[in-house]
Amino acid sequence: MKAIQVPEIDGAYLFEPTPYTDERGFFCRTFDADVVRSVGLDPDAFVQDSLSRSVRGVLRGLHLRSGAGEAKLVRCSYGKVFDVVVDLRPDSPTYLGRAFFELSGETQVTLYIPAGCAHGFQALTDTADTSYRIDRPHDPAEDVTIAYDDPQLAVPWPLPVSSMSQRDREAPSLAAVLEHRKG
Repeated sequence: MKAIQVPEIDGAYLFEPTPYTDERGFFCRTFDADVVRSVGLDPDAFVQDSLSRSVRGVLRGLHLRSGAGEAKLVRCSYGKVFDVVVDLRPDSPTYLGRAFFELSGETQVTLYIPAGCAHGFQALTDTADTSYRIDRPHDPAEDVTIAYDDPQLAVPWPLPVSSMSQRDREAPSLAAVLEHRKG
């Protein structure tokens, strides 16, 4: 497994496994504490694992947490997703930077998203399972959502949206979220 820095988002990494394949399929390590530690992250900081299942066209996001934020490791364990990260840390050298990825069950690449970044994805396959490893327990009172179609972000979602949560449909603009975070 190797760590690859994401240039558009300071502190973000892709963890690319080395799969072993044979006639049975493949085997790969999806988390390695030593590799995580090698880029300055604490592998013991992750306290919660979650999984979402989505169908083609489902959009989840853009989400982040207020307060201390939330760092997470995200991996598409089955199917394929278009994944988006937006840097919303005002002191970051990549503030308002955006990065787009295709995560898939074929590659098992894991994306590390630093606290203070917004995240979302869209399922590209009939079924897409997305795994999250989060660095602090979820508190719904800290949930922040940004409009997925905000023109300032201009995210090039690859498919028409087939479904999304009411919270995501009613999300405020990036400008409104940034203004609220200042106050």
